[in-house]
Amino acid sequence: MQVKEILLQKPDGQDIVAKGWVRTKRGQANIVFININDGSTISNIQAVVEDGVISEDILKKITTGACIAVTGKLVASAGAGQSVEIIASEIEVYGIADETFPMQPKKHSLEFLREKAHLRFRTNTFGAIFRIRHALAFAVHKYYNDNGFFYLHTPIITASDAEGAGEMFRVSTFEANKAPLAEDGSIDYTQDFFGRETSLTVSGQLEGELGALALSKIYTFGPTFRAENSNTTRHLAEFWMIEPEVAFYELEDNMNLAEDFVKYVIKYALENCADDLAFLEKRLLEEEKSKPQNDRSELSLLDKLKFVVENDFERITYTEAVEILIRSKPAQKKQFQYEVAWGIDLQSEHERYLVEKHFKKPVILTNYPKDIKAFYMKQDDDNGAAPGPTVRAMDVLFPGIGEIIGGSQREDNYEKLLKRVEEVGIDPENIWWYLETRKFGSAPHSGFGLGFERLVLFVTGMGNIRDVIPFPRAPKTAEF
Repeated sequence: MQVKEILLQKPDGQDIVAKGWVRTKRGQANIVFININDGSTISNIQAVVEDGVISEDILKKITTGACIAVTGKLVASAGAGQSVEIIASEIEVYGIADETFPMQPKKHSLEFLREKAHLRFRTNTFGAIFRIRHALAFAVHKYYNDNGFFYLHTPIITASDAEGAGEMFRVSTFEANKAPLAEDGSIDYTQDFFGRETSLTVSGQLEGELGALALSKIYTFGPTFRAENSNTTRHLAEFWMIEPEVAFYELEDNMNLAEDFVKYVIKYALENCADDLAFLEKRLLEEEKSKPQNDRSELSLLDKLKFVVENDFERITYTEAVEILIRSKPAQKKQFQYEVAWGIDLQSEHERYLVEKHFKKPVILTNYPKDIKAFYMKQDDDNGAAPGPTVRAMDVLFPGIGEIIGGSQREDNYEKLLKRVEEVGIDPENIWWYLETRKFGSAPHSGFGLGFERLVLFVTGMGNIRDVIPFPRAPKTAEF
């Protein structure tokens, strides 16, 4: 029986076995108290060892980090902090942990814990984070399954660059410095395993569109990779993406799906991870006390999550957002680090101003300039509503984080898509299969991408994305 289940039992002296890792051990008179946790809950189960019941040789082996099994009677606890405890009659030590065990019961910095990623799961903070991560992943699958979507596994090894950015990890079986060369001196990939240049995927979107144009509603949820040399608190080289694609959806439908989806998964976490969220909220409040007043969040963690679930998202065009930002006090007083003008890619500070200061609710921005968006986005009709050509793009902006979702209605016209592909310098031969779907039964369709770690970051209130994935991959970081 897991600790989570034991703590819910009505105590009547029944025999119980608790297995887990020792968090703390302390003695008082002739009694020893051992707190055990097996990762199923934020709470520990306390084992009480009365004098003479367990041999001294066994007790000496029970230290913080040791793995043990405690057999005994479950009784109501007389102490504060727990409702039940175990009066131990037998203890088996599965594995000892000597004095070098680094997760001793004291406060550790997050930087230190990243260096001990193989053990940080055993701390309260990371136990809570990864239980919440699981709940969110389950909620993602449940939402799409319950709404008639099919889960599509798109390839991890690909010959296409979905974003056209070129920041990809190459996949090759050639030995270093021994790759065969073509006549022009370039590497001859025709001799490689796949017979062409291949990379790790940056997105499953293009393949996802192929599925949607037959199955109508699909979603992908898998690992993606960016060879971007970004040492920031918001970027990873390996991360997980959720990407729904839906046939017959236009931009408005896409916005409705994005809003409903994120509200659902956050509400699921609120309803199913209450203890872990309460712990992380308390942790965040303590952390906020050390910050200058101006840098402190206006909302607690739970208030921030409810803020998203309980508010209708504001929907405005990129052009309207730029006008608001230009007229804003930070822009007038030159307090923005980055200047605002039509045609720029909005920065996080601009996005957060719109969400946190101006509208005070989540925001969906639409109809971005064509030149700052990807080739596959459907072009708007030129109706003179904006200073330049725009596309049917949408970004969902959240408090404290800025953009959390990016998506669009996809270009379904073959000639327009081909022209755009050529404009951005992509060889049409490399995505002939993608272009062909616009020749054979094309249909309006839309989709978006949500970086799963960004979602976990938001829900847990953590400040660094490397703390919400078990083993982070980033520049110069591939340990474990």
